[in-house]
Amino acid sequence: MPVTAYMPPKLKKGTLRVTPIGGLGEIGRNMTTFEIDGKILIVDCGVLFPEEHQPGVDLILPDFGPIKDRLQDIVGVVLTHGHEDHIGAVPYLLRLRQDIPLIGSGLTLALVEAKLKEHRIKPYTHTVKEGDTEKLGPFDLEFIAVNHSIPDALAVFIRTEAGTALVTGDFKMDQLPLDGRITDLRAFARVGEEGVDLFLPDSTNAEVPGFTTPERDIGPVLSSVMAKTKGQVIVASFSSHVHRVQQVLDAAYENGRRVALLGRSMVRNMTIAAELGYLHVPEGVLVDFKKTKGIPDNKIVFMSTGSQGEPMAVLSRMVNQDHQVEPREGDTVILASSLIPGNENAVYRIIDGLTKLGANVVHKGNAKVHVSGHASAGELLYCYNILKPKNVLPVHGEHRHLFANGKLANQTGVPEKNTILGQDGIVVDLRDGVAREVGQLDLKFVYVDGKTVGEITEDDLRDRRVLGEEGFISILVAIDGKTGRIISGPQIQAKGFAEDVRVFDKVKPKIVAAINEAADNGVRDTHALNQIVRRTMGRWVATSLRRRPMIVPMVVAA
Repeated sequence: MPVTAYMPPKLKKGTLRVTPIGGLGEIGRNMTTFEIDGKILIVDCGVLFPEEHQPGVDLILPDFGPIKDRLQDIVGVVLTHGHEDHIGAVPYLLRLRQDIPLIGSGLTLALVEAKLKEHRIKPYTHTVKEGDTEKLGPFDLEFIAVNHSIPDALAVFIRTEAGTALVTGDFKMDQLPLDGRITDLRAFARVGEEGVDLFLPDSTNAEVPGFTTPERDIGPVLSSVMAKTKGQVIVASFSSHVHRVQQVLDAAYENGRRVALLGRSMVRNMTIAAELGYLHVPEGVLVDFKKTKGIPDNKIVFMSTGSQGEPMAVLSRMVNQDHQVEPREGDTVILASSLIPGNENAVYRIIDGLTKLGANVVHKGNAKVHVSGHASAGELLYCYNILKPKNVLPVHGEHRHLFANGKLANQTGVPEKNTILGQDGIVVDLRDGVAREVGQLDLKFVYVDGKTVGEITEDDLRDRRVLGEEGFISILVAIDGKTGRIISGPQIQAKGFAEDVRVFDKVKPKIVAAINEAADNGVRDTHALNQIVRRTMGRWVATSLRRRPMIVPMVVAA
């Protein structure tokens, strides 16, 4: 959706300015800044994972442009939970200023610290838990327990001179959670009585009616699938989904199977979760992958990454037969995670690839092997009725999710004029209980490509897509610098074409004729001649081969 950017006015003293940097219009890059009296609080700092039309990109970061020149004004970063779309960009922010305080729960900070260790950054962290209150500059913070698909998630209630704001982070209202830690609706009711001037709720499941299925319903299904499988069981999930790994460990124990964790992030995160007591490993179930060779197929479960079809993840490598674990007939592969929008094609390719190898593929579409970690419409309605917020700014979701969440707010009595539907970069000012849009920043996607951050542009990605889909042609021609006539070539090299290279013999006379005509007209500039060669080849290949490849001519004057 195109946006018209316009700069907000200078922030007045005693006014709270709220700017979602990411997470509006996308599932990922969650990051929101809160500013009052010259001080900035950041809530979450996550990444977005690339889609198929972004080849070669590893991660997509929030645009730190609005805060890059104000790093000393940042009083801290509150992290609501430990999923990558909320913590993954922290290392890149701390590269700009390493001593920004990080505030979060025990598990969340442990996962962040492990990530930062790989970036050789030692952070300043402060651990909080539900019920705690902290003061950071002009911000008074209260932390509230919420239930999600990872333990230790927190909502944060922000009190300021200008008013209050409640950020839920990702949450749902599972009444029978695996860890017994429910979303604290009593605390929600208490802050609701105090007054919530601005509510920033999770929107991911806002268009899903009813209530999200309890997590406990998954365990028996996993156990049943394992019991029926005669060969190996491979389960793919997110590397931070502690609850799902717990259920796999318990189901394996029930069925006399052992579990090997695959993937660096999976091993790292689950080791941390077990050490901190969030993951309870049944006696003798876990086994190091290197020691699995002698274990019969019907006695092993491999817990891996790659449920979203990521090309370098363990499951994709299995499909490409580039991994020591080889799925085959008699095996079952369980995709135990949600399908993130934009990843559909990659996931279906994985399912097809596994099916071709003979494996039985179990996924959310044909069995109850995953439940969402996000509140559905019924749960959100309860929250609105408990909190009675004055203003609502739906976050964390694509545009249809934000719109659906806004409609739920309206149904419970929040006026439409107090429901702000925006996208990344919207600037909202809050004062005396009134929230209004005052600006729209022009924010970009910031791409991480290997060790390169932010130097990949949309034009670069377009070139990569052309290379991957349409092919590449290079044309080398040497001309006499005085006469402009060809003395060598054209030599044509092509990549990504099914046709034999000799097919390009048909275009060579056209290139020669075009250069000779330019020479007769006195053209000697090699840049101009390059353009002539490019246009000649482009017209021919479009007409003859129905392709639009990348064409790189090189005319050299001798």
